[in-house]
Amino acid sequence: MTGTLYITGDDGADRLLNTDANALLIGMLLDQQVPMEWAFMGPATLKNRLGHLDPVRIAAMDVDEFVTICCDKPAIHRFPGSMGKRIHQVCTALVENYDGDARNIWRDAGSGREIFRRLTALPGYGDEKSKIFVAILAKTQGVQPDDWRDAAGKFGDDVPRSVADIHDDASLATVREWKKAQKAAKKDKQDNPLVQ
Repeated sequence: MTGTLYITGDDGADRLLNTDANALLIGMLLDQQVPMEWAFMGPATLKNRLGHLDPVRIAAMDVDEFVTICCDKPAIHRFPGSMGKRIHQVCTALVENYDGDARNIWRDAGSGREIFRRLTALPGYGDEKSKIFVAILAKTQGVQPDDWRDAAGKFGDDVPRSVADIHDDASLATVREWKKAQKAAKKDKQDNPLVQ
């Protein structure tokens, strides 16, 4: 199954996210302190530079060499050095625990809670990022264990609040407006500004 995530504004980059689990995991990792489109464009940028997104090959690279590639212009992130190291750490974790394939995080997990637990054990994947990723898997990639909504927390509801809810231009605009309202109300993505 090809996923339905629509985020970068580039058909090829979105296709990569929707067909390559490693790209999707890296894109979500980069989704902090930069616009969503920039973060999720990172995997396509890396693949163009490396010729692959193979965690086994990335983990085998010298970390400084890999970081230099991440820092090349245009940089993959606002903080390409620290995020390059984080990507290298995640690829190393994938090699050590999941045979170098992000899909194995959810392929045999059996439950949304187990997917969430496995995600939070990865470098750079905290509670909120892991909940959003569970929602991305369920809402755009067809990975829907029975308890996925519980595991995704508020990101599992029908309020368009995160990248998991974006599948076209209209939903992208809706999520942007929601985030703008949250910022104005000084709330985070898990709060609903419509409920006081």
